[in-house]
Formats: sequence, structure tokens, C-alpha cells
Amino acid sequence: MNSVFSKDTKLIVTPGYAAQKAADIQAKSSWQLTFARLVRDPASVISAAVIVLIVLFAIGAPLIAQWTGHGPTEQFRETGLSEAGIPVGPNSEFLLGTDQLGRDVFVRLAYGAQVSLLVGVIASLVASAIGVIVGATAGFFGGWVDTVLSRIVDLVMSVPFLLVAIALVAVLGPSLGLSIVVIVFFSWAGLARVIRGQVLAIREREYIEAARSLGESRWSMMLRDVLPNLVVPIIVYTTLGIPAAVVFEATLSFLGLGVVPPTPSWGNMLADAANGSMYMVAPWMVLVPGLALLALTLAFNLLGDGLRDALDPTSSKGNKA
Repeated sequence: MNSVFSKDTKLIVTPGYAAQKAADIQAKSSWQLTFARLVRDPASVISAAVIVLIVLFAIGAPLIAQWTGHGPTEQFRETGLSEAGIPVGPNSEFLLGTDQLGRDVFVRLAYGAQVSLLVGVIASLVASAIGVIVGATAGFFGGWVDTVLSRIVDLVMSVPFLLVAIALVAVLGPSLGLSIVVIVFFSWAGLARVIRGQVLAIREREYIEAARSLGESRWSMMLRDVLPNLVVPIIVYTTLGIPAAVVFEATLSFLGLGVVPPTPSWGNMLADAANGSMYMVAPWMVLVPGLALLALTLAFNLLGDGLRDALDPTSSKGNKA
């Protein structure tokens, strides 16, 4: 059957056709476009894969312990230490070697990943929530509210981190919960400043003035008109806040101010390696948790950078995507 259209036939774009095409484009949500830009960035894809593997590794810690037959705090002084009392290196029984007490480094690494991820995610989410609330309130309401909240932010950012951590531990004793509280206390102020600056610009826009003229309440405008425009900095800051919290926790545990031994964390595993210079005779004790910490923080930082570019179409990478 011959086509009724010749090769010289021109397509006539009707208003209905144009409207349909516009609707098709709008149907592709901004999140779909963001995901499409993100997966075109090799660094972001590799970073996401590394994070997923570490998460699965942490979730599977009990299965790893069952498979190896080694608990995270169980000591194997007969098979895990040499006759001279030196940790044994990686072998068929201890895949990543043992530490100074004959404990399986591989199993402890998996359980330590649980602590690092738990602290990182919880501390970052709580800090982001506080930062958004304080920053949005200060920027939108202005006046004395802005002055008071801004001075509080300045005060928090001027307090020395380690001094407060040492003082709190001296009074309350080291614990995982205290580590999270300390990390949150020192993490929310940065986002609060960013959010305040964004809100100061948003509240002067025409749609805010229109909502105000229609008698909409301040809280309603903040929830419906302001916060949806803050999604990008919130997502990026929260993602980048996770590796910062992980490093904070490792620092506290390394100094004996965080997770209490024998509960494993990557920080106190590094402390064990430094104790008595054990890393000189058992380098895997520092290399294994050190490389894991490096991989996790680097992956989250690269993913955060990729998210920032994907969520911002005006960036160079966003335009290329």
C-alpha cells in the first residue's frame, strides 16, 4: 500500500500537537532529569556502587561472622597470634589478619562499618533538620529573630570541637549516643548559614509577595513556597555531611572519646593499630580500616559533587548532560 504522504509533505504543527509535546516534556519530572544527568557521570556511578557495597557489607556483618565462625569481640590467641604474640597476617582462616588480641580484622571491619554508617546517617539527617529549621526561620522572619539565631550560629561555629568533646566525655563518659550528639552540635551551623542566605533571596521574589498580598500566613508561605526551593542545598549538604560525620566519629573513637571498646569501630581499630606501634609489625591493622574509611568518605564526597551538578542544570556538567 502506497503512503498518502510524499517525501515533500511538510509536517504541520498544530496548537494541539505543540500542547501535547509540552505536556510530554512536563511529564518527565525534574527528578527523572536529575537521575539521567547523574548516571551520565562515571564518578557518581562508581561512588554510588562503592557506597552500596559498603552498606551491604555492614548489613551482612552477622552473616560474615557466622560464615567465618568468628565474633567481632572473640579472641583467638592460639590461632590468631604467633608464638611471639604478634598478630597473624591474612590467611585462609583470617582473611584480613588479626589484631593484637587475636580478633578477626575482617569481621571487626564489617561491624565497624555498621557504627560508621549509623553515626554518619543519623548525625547528618539530624544536623540537616536543625540547620534547615534555624536557617529558614532566621532568613524568612528577619529582625530580632534573625539577629538572635545568627549570633547562636556564630557562637556554635566558634566553639573548639575537641575541647567540648573532651569536656563532655569527662562528665558523661564515652558512648555512641554522646558521639552523635557532639557531631550534630558541630554540624548544623554551616547549613543554617547557607539556608539563611537562600531564604533571604527567595523571600523577595514576586510569588512570595503575591502570596503575602493574598493574606497567606508566614508559616504557610515557608512550608509551601520557600522550603520546596531549598531541596537542592539540603540534599547536597546532607550527602556531604555523612562522610564528615563518619570522620568525626572515627576521630572521637581514635582518641578514646567515642565508641567504647571492645565494640568495634573504624576509629578504635586505628587506635589499636597505633597502640604500641602495632602497625609496624601488623600493617594490615592500619591499612584495612584506613582504606575503608578513605573509600567511604571519598565515595560520599564524589556522589555529593555529582548530585550538586545533576541538581543544578546551569552547571557545566549539568549542561553537558
